[in-house]
Amino acid sequence: MNSQTPVHTGSDVSVLHQALVEELKGRGHIRSPRVEAAFRAIPRHLFLPGVPSDEVYRDQSIPTKRLDGRIVSSSSQPAIMAVMLEQLGLEPGHRVLEIGAATGYNAALMAHMVGDMGQVVTLDIDQDLVEGAREHLAAAGLDRVQVVCADGGEGYPNAAPYDRIILTVGAWDIAPAWRDQLNPMGRLVLPLSIRGLQLSIAFEQVDDHLESISVEPCGFIMLRGSFAGPDCDVQLGPEPGLSISADNPNLVDAGVAWRLLTSACRDWPTGVRVTTREACLGLSFWLALRAPGFCTLNADKEMAEGRIIPDLFRFSSKFNSTIGLLGEASLCVLMRPPGQSSPADESNGSPFELFVRNLGQDDTLAHRLIEQIAVWDAGGRRSTQGVRIRAYPQDAGYVPSPDESVVVKRWTRLALDWV
Repeated sequence: MNSQTPVHTGSDVSVLHQALVEELKGRGHIRSPRVEAAFRAIPRHLFLPGVPSDEVYRDQSIPTKRLDGRIVSSSSQPAIMAVMLEQLGLEPGHRVLEIGAATGYNAALMAHMVGDMGQVVTLDIDQDLVEGAREHLAAAGLDRVQVVCADGGEGYPNAAPYDRIILTVGAWDIAPAWRDQLNPMGRLVLPLSIRGLQLSIAFEQVDDHLESISVEPCGFIMLRGSFAGPDCDVQLGPEPGLSISADNPNLVDAGVAWRLLTSACRDWPTGVRVTTREACLGLSFWLALRAPGFCTLNADKEMAEGRIIPDLFRFSSKFNSTIGLLGEASLCVLMRPPGQSSPADESNGSPFELFVRNLGQDDTLAHRLIEQIAVWDAGGRRSTQGVRIRAYPQDAGYVPSPDESVVVKRWTRLALDWV
C-alpha cells in the first residue's frame, strides 16, 4: 500500500479530517484538550497513502496487511485510538513504548502529545511494516519517533524504563518484559483477552500487582511472535467467514458446532429487555466470567448476509455476531426477537427483548443461559463499568476472595470484582 500514489488533495481533506475529530468529540471518545490537539494536528491520510480520503476519514479500521488470507495489521478505528490515548494519560516529556507500529499513525499522535522533550519507541514484528511506518512518520515531520523491528512480547529494553507502555494489538497475557520495563509510577494500557472477550485496560502498579484504573471494550488483531496466545477462533463450515471463539478452542469440535448451527432450532423469550450497549458491555462480560462454555459466533461477508447465525450485534453491513453457550451436544445463542434485525445505527439505544435460540435436542444449556440472564438482571446488570481487575504474577501467591472471579494465564493471575 505504501507504493501507491496518494489520492488526497486540497481543502476537502482538511474538512474531512476536522469533521472526524468533531465526530469523535461529539460521541465522547475524545475528552481532553491534549488528545484533541493531537488528532487535529496529525492527518491520518499521510499514513494511508492510496486509500481514498472519504474512507481514511471515516471512523473505521482499515486493513493494511494480510497473511494467508487473514488480516495481520491495520490502521485502528480512530474511536478506540482516542479512547486508549485518554486511558494512557500522556504528558509532555513522557517516554513511551508502543507495541504494534502498523502505519505509524498512533505513534505520531503520541509524539505530538509528549513533545520534543519526550520519546516514542514503536515496535512491529514485520520489517515491511517498520519501513512503511518510518516513511509515513517522516512525511508527517515526525522522524524523531524510533521505529524498531522486534518481537513485541520482549519489549525494547534498550530505551527502558518507560513512563507509558501501550499495545495496539490484542494480548492473551501480560508478558513479564512489559512489567519489567515499566517505570514503577508508570501506566500500561493494553487490549487483554479475558475468556474470549477483549478489554482495553489501563493498569498502574499497586504494591505487588497491577490494578486497573480504566476498562473499555475493544477489538484488536492479536499479537504475533513468541508471546502470542492461543488462536481462539475456530472456522465453521466449508466456506470462510464464519467462526466460533472460545476461551479454550481445543474444546471446540468444529464439525459438531457446524451441524448444530445448521440444525432445527427453537426460540425462547427470556422476559429481559436490554439495549445493545447493555448486552455488549454487561451481559457478555458477565457470561464470560460466570458461564462455562461461553462462546462468541462471528459472521462476515456473505455469511452475515445469509443469517446463518442469529442477529444480536451488527457492527457493519457485512459483519454480525452473537454470544452463547456451547456444549458437547448442544448450542444455544442470544438473539433479538425473531424477525427483528439490528439497526444500522446501534447508538440509538432502543431496548429489545432477549431471546435464546436452542440448537440441538438437549435444552439444558438453554435453561442455564436463561437462568444466568435472570441472575445478571436481578443483580443490577453489572458491566465492564465499575469492574476492578488486578493482575498478579503467578508466583505472587495471591489468594482470591469468594466474591472474585479468577482467570489464570501463563504468567498472570487475574482477579476481577466490582467496586
